[in-house]
Amino acid sequence: MLVETTVDTNKTDPLRRDVRFLGNILGEVLVHQGGKELLDVVEEIREMSKSLRANFVQELLENFKTKIETLETDKRHNVIRAFAIYFHLVNIAEQNHRVRRKREYERSTGDIIQPGSIESIIIEFKECNVSSNDVMEILSGATLELVMTAHPTEATRRAVLDIHHRIAEEMMELDNPTLTYKERELLKDKLRNEVLTLWQTDELRDRKPTVIDEVRNGLYYFDETLFDVLPNVYQELEYCLKKYYPEQDWHVPTFLRFGSWIGGDRDGNPSVTADTTWQTLKMQRALALKKYRQILKDLKDHLSFSTSIVKVSDELLTSIEEDRINVEVPIADQWRNIKEPYRIKLSYMLQKINNTEASVSNEKEKYNSPEDFINDLKLIDCSLRGHFADYAADKYVKKVIRQVELFGFHVAALDIRQHSKEHELAIAEILSKTGIEENYSALNEDGKIHLLTELLNDPRPLTTVNLSYSESTKECLDVFKTIYNAQNEFGQDCIKSYLISMTQGVSDLLEVTILAKEYGLHRLEPNGLSIQPVPLFETIDDLHAAPQIIDQLFNIPIYRKSIKEAHDLQEIMLGYSDSNKDGGAITANWELRIAMRDITETASKYGVKLKFFHGRGGALGRGGMPLNRSILAQPPGTLGGGIKITEQGEVLSSRYSLKGIAYRSLEQATSSLIKAGLLSERKQELKDDPNWEEIVQGISESALKKYQDLIFRDPGFVTFFKESTPLTEFGELNIGSRPSKRKNSDKFEDLRAIPWVFSWTQSRYLLPAWYAAGTGLQSYIQGKEENLKTLQNMYENWSFFRSMIDNLQMALAKSDLLIAKQYSNMIKDSTIQDRIFKSIEDEYILTSKLILDITKQKEILDNVPVIQESIRLRNPYVDPLSYLQVELLSELRTLREEDDDNADLLREVLLTINGIAAGLRNTG
Repeated sequence: MLVETTVDTNKTDPLRRDVRFLGNILGEVLVHQGGKELLDVVEEIREMSKSLRANFVQELLENFKTKIETLETDKRHNVIRAFAIYFHLVNIAEQNHRVRRKREYERSTGDIIQPGSIESIIIEFKECNVSSNDVMEILSGATLELVMTAHPTEATRRAVLDIHHRIAEEMMELDNPTLTYKERELLKDKLRNEVLTLWQTDELRDRKPTVIDEVRNGLYYFDETLFDVLPNVYQELEYCLKKYYPEQDWHVPTFLRFGSWIGGDRDGNPSVTADTTWQTLKMQRALALKKYRQILKDLKDHLSFSTSIVKVSDELLTSIEEDRINVEVPIADQWRNIKEPYRIKLSYMLQKINNTEASVSNEKEKYNSPEDFINDLKLIDCSLRGHFADYAADKYVKKVIRQVELFGFHVAALDIRQHSKEHELAIAEILSKTGIEENYSALNEDGKIHLLTELLNDPRPLTTVNLSYSESTKECLDVFKTIYNAQNEFGQDCIKSYLISMTQGVSDLLEVTILAKEYGLHRLEPNGLSIQPVPLFETIDDLHAAPQIIDQLFNIPIYRKSIKEAHDLQEIMLGYSDSNKDGGAITANWELRIAMRDITETASKYGVKLKFFHGRGGALGRGGMPLNRSILAQPPGTLGGGIKITEQGEVLSSRYSLKGIAYRSLEQATSSLIKAGLLSERKQELKDDPNWEEIVQGISESALKKYQDLIFRDPGFVTFFKESTPLTEFGELNIGSRPSKRKNSDKFEDLRAIPWVFSWTQSRYLLPAWYAAGTGLQSYIQGKEENLKTLQNMYENWSFFRSMIDNLQMALAKSDLLIAKQYSNMIKDSTIQDRIFKSIEDEYILTSKLILDITKQKEILDNVPVIQESIRLRNPYVDPLSYLQVELLSELRTLREEDDDNADLLREVLLTINGIAAGLRNTG
């Protein structure tokens, strides 16, 4: 299977070579497994698809569809798999090429600095006369936490991802110029075997993953890449700072780290219990301690310095004597050469790590905190420098210290998330059983706030062991008990944030504070809250209400005091998925920006800094965009307390499965964060024309009406959506432990944003990412040349507007209404089909035209030719999967209407879903 391309530059030649090489191997496997006839069928379908793309002719389309529809069942199954696996191989080649390009920049010996690199931003600072003190201030204030979530958007099995990983490493090794002919041939044989293994490995899960499976999958990235790569980012930053600001002694503060929701996000997922959260924390600690054991064993191999030659520090020798008294090391693990003190010390440190995992009771036999561990490492570091072994200290020990600073004994802070209604119901039951308030839920918001504030100021507990509670209330209380125990067992940093979904009032935050108080997580004196309630504003209405809620919350003295104890910092989460589903792309983007600005202004009245937590998905319809762009898209004034961003589903594997890709992603994020920090410090964002915000406000209002007229007010829309997308079948794809609906309901409002976006992506509409944008833009332009010029000026000079327009471009480029039309043919009511599809088609045409006018381009994505070309090259391979999916869905649904079913047919549908997801590099 060869891929054609018109791009012929030195930069892309190696990528084209790799794609061709892997495609040929796949072709060999197809012949080996299904005979030449299978390869011929695949090639024929590909050629027909390519011809359709090059020159659409209705007769050719009909012939193509006939070819698809008349495929024999066994052959059809293999054709689907052939196209799907091809995309997996292309994705690997593209990832490897990114690593290759990075290495080529580094081989340029500094003559060429890669855009987006850490060195590029430090050079920019130097050229702009930013002082070393200003740089230090920026680094001290700018923080970024990337939070892994278990949102079910990764359609690829872990076993398949492991094969991808091996193929990627072997493809990189092929670039090694020192390989002999024989070594190269053996490597090619290994690759043939891996592709064959991929062909014979089931792409589909036979069951839904458990929460613990998801925890294990998340920890995979820490184990494989992040434990090593993240400290390297810090190392590079310190290297560049020393190079360009040699007058300063640099130790960069911890500004970039990872968090997790996996095992803590219980909103709508009954499988996440208090026990699950405890097991998650144990698994995280086990990984951290495993990594430290490996590192300390490696240090023992390297630190063979002998007191026969060097003099080590007295502090190190004293600590060894203390360990000799307090720590019992098994005879087999004791270091017997008394002249090698570092190895003796490391033997004791290894035993203390083992004792930490075993939770031994004697505090002197283990590490009671990461700080204790760091102190031992600093003893070694200081002693090494005392006998001029600075290289060993820098090369080996300094990185370990940074790893412990970043990952502690808990790897990543685990956020807890629960729906606000669960807390209300628990509080209502507790207050009723204690006789304080018979019907708490019936109180108005002011009544709830008044009662909850009184209870917070009362040091007496509300719960008692003498009362029994419902299972849901008991579980709610157990979560807070688990948090208390976890902070004592794993350290205060293991859980710091408690996220409240669907926050609609101050009482939602006070309820969590009351429950925290019951288990010593909130104390009047002296420490305030050891976890922070974090409101999550999701819908458009919630975003409108947010500033007033924050104002009212900060006006409550006891809550304001708890923020003061937290360094005057309040975390607030903004939901991109539900706001987009609720209001469309234009309105969601605008309302999120306005909400951030207004909430920040409100908080500033109280002297409170905000850390905004951006709940972005991987897909465009859920706020997805490259990590570096998402950082720079934030209004500079909103970065004061740092930012958090979710990393979901397929984003994890695409960014963090390979060390080179992970490093480049985190390097770009670091560069963008530092740049955003400078803009925030100097308020350098170009001041918008006073009319610009008013213009976008008007565009947003028009777009919102157009969007909601279709989504919420058209009586046929839900039918159109369900029948022209694989929504129903999505629920049968075992890709996540969480249900696809918040309730057992068919109501649109109860549908989660992930299946909403996933379904539109599969059917090639990508409707949530662009629909109504054209109407919104047209409402301002109205055919007036001067208005168009204003929008052109906004695109050139306003980063927010440019980012919004470019996201629309990406969505339009990935959409394909010719393919989407095939999906609409599955709708039974032709009146609904014709009317709604015509509305979507007209809006697509209008949006595309106006985007080209605003950007002054001839074609969509002319400004990003690499992505434009990638989409163009992928389409002829995705299209057959789309046509096959339509055919299979039609067959399957017809059977099910007759109370029949076909497991093989369903399996083929699910295979097309996987293949399209890989081809578009997006799910939900």
